[in-house]
Amino acid sequence: MPASLRFALVLFFGGLAAAALALGVAQWQRETRSRIVAEAATGGDAGSGSTAIRRYGCGACHEIPGIPSASGHVGPSLEGFAGRAEIAGLLANNPAELVHWLREPQAVKPGSGMPNQGIDETDARHITAYLLSLD
Repeated sequence: MPASLRFALVLFFGGLAAAALALGVAQWQRETRSRIVAEAATGGDAGSGSTAIRRYGCGACHEIPGIPSASGHVGPSLEGFAGRAEIAGLLANNPAELVHWLREPQAVKPGSGMPNQGIDETDARHITAYLLSLD
């Protein structure tokens, strides 16, 4: 193989590697920014929200990105939750309404498939931070 072809291949594959790295860094930055904004808006911690989501068994009914065991299909997928306008078709998608929904879904929408799980205020804020970080 001629040296010029080898050089062109090295440049090509080096460029591909650099592009892949740049895309990975950009994705990480978006996710980090979304998490920071969600935590500031809710007073919760998205990492603790992830733990609470597993503890309350939310993945039995919902598919939730970033939660490996959350692959349920009874309730809606929570992918892109931060970009939704409404919660349960009734409430504005904002931290206060989401905390209220998580704590008392049957009071908000009686007969809903979302059960009252006995989620306390702190866990609800953490779960809200996690869900609102899902762009």
